[in-house]
Amino acid sequence: MENVPKKKHLSKSEALSKLQRYCAYQDRCHKEVRTKLLDLNIYGDDLEEIMAELIQEKFLDEERFARSYARGKFRIKKWGRTRIKRELKIRDISAYCTKKAMSEIKEKEYRKTLADILKKKNKLLKEPSEFTRKNKLAKYAVGRGFEYELVWEVVNGMFTK
Repeated sequence: MENVPKKKHLSKSEALSKLQRYCAYQDRCHKEVRTKLLDLNIYGDDLEEIMAELIQEKFLDEERFARSYARGKFRIKKWGRTRIKRELKIRDISAYCTKKAMSEIKEKEYRKTLADILKKKNKLLKEPSEFTRKNKLAKYAVGRGFEYELVWEVVNGMFTK
């Protein structure tokens, strides 16, 4: 217990500077920044003033965060809209910002991505039964956050050719 270093108490300006670097590195949501401030032992009025200053100086922008989060998770991780919406909700992102974030995902690209991940997964399945194969593909895509109806539309389209 004696070797545990005590957290150095930061002044308001030091904390602000640290959080500016934290936000400049990548877009952050308000919840992440608030948690970081609490980890730095910044509470009360100081916390609220730092948050306000970060927003005013555009280091913190919930809509920008939501848009870049949705773009990144869709393009890089190939998540569906349902999963992205759920993750944004966990981060306390407003319905308005979530709607703006969803506008970043174009329908044509979305359907193509879904078809691509299903084709790729289909090649990996060794299931001979078409019924079981379809179910496994649908379960996989729904698990990645794609809408149930759209998944079945694409899955059935793969097997009717």
